[in-house]
Amino acid sequence: MDNSTNQAKSEFFEQENQNHVAIVRALYRGLASGDTSKVEGLIASDLEWWFHGPQNCHFMMNKLTLGKSCGDEKGAFIFEPRSIDTIDECVIVEGWEGAEVYWVHVWTIEDGMITQFREYFNTWLTVKDVNPQHGCFKASSTLWQSHPSDLAKRSLPGLMLAI
Repeated sequence: MDNSTNQAKSEFFEQENQNHVAIVRALYRGLASGDTSKVEGLIASDLEWWFHGPQNCHFMMNKLTLGKSCGDEKGAFIFEPRSIDTIDECVIVEGWEGAEVYWVHVWTIEDGMITQFREYFNTWLTVKDVNPQHGCFKASSTLWQSHPSDLAKRSLPGLMLAI
């Protein structure tokens, strides 16, 4: 491939990543403002959901189901993203409040809609590339990991997300 083709592909993927981040930012703004129609318009009706954390911390489920689930009874929990990163079609959002609350959300975007959601509450997360088509199959490389400096000394369970 020539240099201009590589540059065009790079620009396409950069624009795609920016679009994915914009979708997720719009979701958090919609949640914060209570704009349910905006939130509903961003999420596929058959959203795949996965949660890891204390069972009394299903705060995002409560927000996305418009308060119809257990957990955050008054809808008072506010998700304030501290960092947003992208890996392919995944947008990783991280946030924390003091030393007690830490969360990571991994949103998968397909055709402009959020189709999958993984929530890690009070859990360290490491994202690894285990795809053999990214070169010869060697030890998987770390693509992302939890990094809140406020919580560096806190002991939390850890999980690996393989993509």
